[in-house]
Amino acid sequence: DMVAVLGETTGCLALPNLRNKMKHHPEGYRILQERPRIRLSTLDMTRLRGLPDGSLGREYVRFLEDNKVSPDTRVPPKFVDDEELAYVIQRYREVHDLMHTLLGMPTNMLGEVVVKWFEAVQTGLPMCVLGAVFGPVHLSTRKLQVLATELVPWAIRSGRNASCVLNVYYEQRWEQPVESLREEIGIFPPPAVQV
Repeated sequence: DMVAVLGETTGCLALPNLRNKMKHHPEGYRILQERPRIRLSTLDMTRLRGLPDGSLGREYVRFLEDNKVSPDTRVPPKFVDDEELAYVIQRYREVHDLMHTLLGMPTNMLGEVVVKWFEAVQTGLPMCVLGAVFGPVHLSTRKLQVLATELVPWAIRSGRNASCVLNVYYEQRWEQPVESLREEIGIFPPPAVQV
């Protein structure tokens, strides 16, 4: 909850910027207008489980099940007064697990830090920057070395190269292969290292 509050209270510059990116992109604009939600109540988990291996929907469900996480744990914004900006931060929260899926990162500390580096570059949200910088504090020397030499440079390059990840209507792309979506967005293939 405190991380969510931090994201809301420090995102006063980043959130309008993200909204503007969405408003000026056809798919992002549709998302802002239709305001889809990624929740268990909106997902057909049986259908997603039945999609081919490698598809976004199948890999997303696999990620949720393997890591025992649920999209329903994303709390609604409480400290963002503007309704549209509140939706932008809600959307960011709800696509976080999709970032793990697209980036091929688990939910362990190393994987979370890598995702935060990517999100920090993509969103400019201070809480992402803080998570990226201070998240590695408890990592072993070996993991820090892999993070510094392989994973962070890749996450930063991918974050800079990628189009805004909030401009993807994921709910309409469940059948799309993860590799194809990565390529379309501009995310480089993950490094071949153990995370």
